Amino acid sequence: MTFLLTEDQEMLRDTAMAFARDEMPVTRLRQLRDSGANGVDAETRQKLAELGFFGVIIPDEPGGEHFGLVGLGQVLEAQGRTLAPTPVLQTALIAASALQLGGSAEQQAEWLPKIAGGETSFALALDETAHFNPLGVATEAESNGQGYTLNGMKRFVPDAHHAEILIVVARTFGEAGDRHGLTLFMVPADAKGVSIQALNSVDSHGAAHVVLEDVMVPATAVIGAVDKGADVLEPVLDRAAIGQAAEMLGSADAAFEMTLEYLNNRKQFGQLIGSFQSLQHRAAKMFTELELTRSCIAAALAAVDDGKPNIAELASLAKARAGELIHLVSNECVQMHGGIGMTDDADPGLYMKRARVQEALYGSASWHRDRYARLAGY
Repeated sequence: MTFLLTEDQEMLRDTAMAFARDEMPVTRLRQLRDSGANGVDAETRQKLAELGFFGVIIPDEPGGEHFGLVGLGQVLEAQGRTLAPTPVLQTALIAASALQLGGSAEQQAEWLPKIAGGETSFALALDETAHFNPLGVATEAESNGQGYTLNGMKRFVPDAHHAEILIVVARTFGEAGDRHGLTLFMVPADAKGVSIQALNSVDSHGAAHVVLEDVMVPATAVIGAVDKGADVLEPVLDRAAIGQAAEMLGSADAAFEMTLEYLNNRKQFGQLIGSFQSLQHRAAKMFTELELTRSCIAAALAAVDDGKPNIAELASLAKARAGELIHLVSNECVQMHGGIGMTDDADPGLYMKRARVQEALYGSASWHRDRYARLAGY
């Protein structure tokens, strides 16, 4: 099957690529890192909002520019090319999807226009260990008659160090590992009892541990149905995995192009190293893996917009392929650059560091391979 962008999606892609190249180059990440910004870039966030990137999957009625997940995938791929730290994945994809899939009419009316306008940012507070485990939630949410009281801890939450609203996954019934009993809550990051410990991550994007101590939220903070949060969480995580895969594709593509440029310019023993057959074979391997992964991600993005029944399978296929791809290309990029690839002055190391974080977010390649096998009945 051939996947083609519409004319509007092509224009969005061109705009996103140009913006990433001109306004969010890798040098911008270096500036943020060296200044101690920890991935927080208010200036770029405002420019992204002005371009309408936060409203890409939000229908026109609430104030967004609706290009579907295929369109947002182009934005994420563009920012992946330059390793740009932005709130687009957490806010424009994850939060907007959660509200569209499970939010009440009142929640959608209040928050979707704010997301589309870049007025607020979100972070999904899910994991409680160092590994992705969507059902392993032990954070408790106890009914108090007027709402709920939350207690627990979330670890390594992307964007939590600068988000205004947290989407907290807590347990209103059962034990960690149970699918039934999960509930999603919208919690202001500055609510009483919320403590946020900012973390300096290896990829310079930042993250945070979130501690919830007797945090009180009203019943209107619930997204979806009480005890049935997994019905919203699972499709949201599928979209998150697909979006993350699109970003990883952009990173891998840029690292591959960087490597090819070096192979075609660096001379050794009086010859361009790109003329060495062994390096050509390794470059060919990266190219074929890139194209295979690109097709998987395109299929997953289109499946969401088309409402296909196999979104979960395609999401796991895309994320597994992207994880293996970015691991391969980031390693080869450093190795083929030789000694200079190990220095901080060169960019390959930045792509490798970001790759290791991308691989872990929303499920590793092995996690998604296992899930795909289960879903496909193998």
